[in-house]
Amino acid sequence: MDITAPRFTDENAAREHLEAIQWPDGPFCPHCGSFKATRLEGTHHRAGLIQCNDCRQQFTVTVGTVFERSKVALNKWLLVNHLLCSSKKGMSAHQIGRMIGVSYKTAWFMCHRIREAMKGGPTGPLGGPDKVVEADETYVGGKAKNRATRKPAAKKAVVALVERDGNVRSFHVANVTAKDLRGLIVTNVDRASHLMTDESLVYTRVGREFNGHSVVNHSAKQYVTTGGFKHSNTAENFFSIFKRGVIGTYHHMSEAHLGRYTAEFDFRYNTRKISDSERADAALKGIYGKRLTYRRIDKLAA
Repeated sequence: MDITAPRFTDENAAREHLEAIQWPDGPFCPHCGSFKATRLEGTHHRAGLIQCNDCRQQFTVTVGTVFERSKVALNKWLLVNHLLCSSKKGMSAHQIGRMIGVSYKTAWFMCHRIREAMKGGPTGPLGGPDKVVEADETYVGGKAKNRATRKPAAKKAVVALVERDGNVRSFHVANVTAKDLRGLIVTNVDRASHLMTDESLVYTRVGREFNGHSVVNHSAKQYVTTGGFKHSNTAENFFSIFKRGVIGTYHHMSEAHLGRYTAEFDFRYNTRKISDSERADAALKGIYGKRLTYRRIDKLAA
C-alpha cells in the first residue's frame, strides 16, 4: 500500500475520491434527495460545499455519513479506512493513533465508525440448493490461569455461519443454547442448504429443518470424514483469523462493541477475493446513513 497516494495526504484529493464513490451520477442532496445542486466556488466558501437548488440546504459529501462533523482531516479518515481494510488481523487504535498523529480516544472512535460502515452487505440467506453452510461457535475472553491478580474478562460467545466458497456471518450471542441459535440459523441460512456442525446437541433439532444435517465428532478427534465432505474446517479457519485478531491485535473486545468487531472480520473475509484498494472503496460505500456520535458509542460501553 502506498500511504503517500494523494487521497491519503491531501484533503481535497480525499474529498474528490470520496465524491467519485458516493456520487457516481453527480451530487445529490442528503436532505431532500434532489440531484439539482450547485457547487459554491470561491474564497468565501470552503472546498466541497454544495447547495441544493430545491431545498436550498448546503452540504458536503460527508453529510449523512460516519465522517460527518469530524474535525479529523478527510485524508486521515481514508488512510485509517485503508489500514483497517488491508490488515488481515486488524490494527489497534494505539497503532493508528501513532501513525496519523491523533489521540487514542480519537483513533478508537474512528475505528468504530469505520466498523459501522463495514456492517451490512448481502441481506439474503446464506447457502441454497446443493450448498453447504457450516455453523460453529467460539468464545472470546481470558483464562483464569493467565491472570495473577484479577479475574479474567467474562467469556463471550461468537457464532459463525459460513457458506463454503461463500460468505460468513458471525454474531455475538448471550447464550449458546438450542433455543437461542435456532432463530439465528433459520433466519440467515436457506433451508435448502446442507447444514454442517460439530456434535454439539444445540444443533440437533434445528438441523432437521434443513435439506440435510451432517455432524463431525470433534470430541472423538474426528475432523474430516466421508471423502472430505463432512468437516467444519471452513468455520474453524475463519475463527483462526478472528482469534489472531483478538490475541495479537485487540487483546480485549468489550461485549458492548463485540458486534462491530465481528462485522470487521466478516467484511474482510467476504471481500477476500478483491484487492486492498477495492476493499477499502467497498467500505467507503457503506458510510452513508450510519451517523455515529461518541456520546452514543460511549453509553454502550457504560
